[in-house]
Amino acid sequence: MARPRIVIVGAGFGGLSAAHNLAGADADVTVIDRRNYHLFQPLLYQVATAGLSPAQIASPIRAILRRAPNVRVVLGKVSGVDRQRRIVRLEDREIAYDQLVLATGSRHSYFGHDEWEKAAPGLKKIDDATSIRRRILTAFEHAEAADDADSRRRLLTFVVIGAGPTGVEMAGAIAELAHVALRHDFRTIDPRDARVILVEAGPRVLAAFPPVLSASARAALERLKVEVRLGTPVSNCDESGVTVGADHIPAATIVWAAGVAASPAARWLGIESDRVGRVPVGPDLTLPGHPEIFVIGDTASVARGDGTQLPGLAPVAKQQGAYVARVVRARLAGRQPPPPFRYRDYGTMATIGRRSAVADFGWLRLDGTLAWLMWGLIHVSFLIGFRNRAIVMLDWIWSYVTFQSGARLITGSEPD
Repeated sequence: MARPRIVIVGAGFGGLSAAHNLAGADADVTVIDRRNYHLFQPLLYQVATAGLSPAQIASPIRAILRRAPNVRVVLGKVSGVDRQRRIVRLEDREIAYDQLVLATGSRHSYFGHDEWEKAAPGLKKIDDATSIRRRILTAFEHAEAADDADSRRRLLTFVVIGAGPTGVEMAGAIAELAHVALRHDFRTIDPRDARVILVEAGPRVLAAFPPVLSASARAALERLKVEVRLGTPVSNCDESGVTVGADHIPAATIVWAAGVAASPAARWLGIESDRVGRVPVGPDLTLPGHPEIFVIGDTASVARGDGTQLPGLAPVAKQQGAYVARVVRARLAGRQPPPPFRYRDYGTMATIGRRSAVADFGWLRLDGTLAWLMWGLIHVSFLIGFRNRAIVMLDWIWSYVTFQSGARLITGSEPD
């Protein structure tokens, strides 16, 4: 009798969690991803601001799963799913499944203005981070060579759109890069003249955090000389800069951190998604009417008891991946499946530069240095592989002691 075939699409936190927990199961597991590495997305902003190198926050998928003999890895881009034939379509082949796990993450959303992407790239993959790093570092280099004051001011103006955790972390890191790491590196310009602007359409930064922590985060940003603009949405982005309301801000570097949309999984499945493209799933994370198809992570729309949606966070995806593996193992063994999925919220955190962060654990709220230390330890503990953890921790200690950033390299070519 043929062994059951389990296919996992996506090797992010959710997909890898499912694969890890299915290691050794009496089934053949196939993990499909368009890239050959697992990326720790919460630290992408450190790559984008020259704090870490890409290799420090990514690990090869095959290396991660090498001790799981029943798991194979396929490099490929999924183009569709045939629910009737139980087939996953790739560009050059088809892979059959008995049970399917879609864990394909999210992408940038420009709220109907996709033309803004060229001027205001988002931060979802290593290529995004290295491209943004190139833009930031090149802006300082071009400012050093600029002949007129207006060009220099534009080159030294950095705008981050969206004041969620990614936007807050990015704005703080750019400010520290200018005020600390680069302060002695130039002769014509003073990098400390750089203007960092954080734009948010809502009334406060870190809207998902309690107001007291939101206020603390804003104060920390302002201590770093970040200009915080609240309550007015962006109305245009182009190569000349950003328009906020009626105010045009000339800027050479714009970073988009304002919105995300789910992957095309709903289109693959031929079903109606929610407003941001997520797939509505049942309490056991399966597609209604198709118990053999699981959807998890940023791709899934999962309602909590109070009617709100689970956030698109790494801990959510990891817990969902582990839960799906338990359901699959129960099915393979002919046992009663576990009760409906329930997310255990251990808290949320965001960092705002050196020695400053906010942490909301529900029963405990922290800000400042202690929150920053906890943020660092928790994020490093999530990294795949001891080597990555050790390197990142040593790099952070070196940066903290010397005020030096170790990855200030301009690589790749300028965008067309």
